Amino acid sequence: MEKKTVIVQKRNGLEARPIAKLVQIASQCASEVQIHKGNRWVNAKSLLGMMTLDIIAGEEIQIVTSGQDEQTAMENLCNYLQAEM
Repeated sequence: MEKKTVIVQKRNGLEARPIAKLVQIASQCASEVQIHKGNRWVNAKSLLGMMTLDIIAGEEIQIVTSGQDEQTAMENLCNYLQAEM
């Protein structure tokens, strides 16, 4: 299991298109992927779940990956969330 706290660098936060891309990246992994915001967590492979978090630019979230490709999943998600565009 890998855990990492990241600050979302997307200029407009995670709106519909960036969320769809994040879900696509998470879904390419065999590992379980969760996003934690405050006391809430969702499956990062769920588009509707991710939309309920209402993540804005500069906000701190925690990514948790668990499974056979957890390190790759973590790297890919962190790279995406920390890129400005």
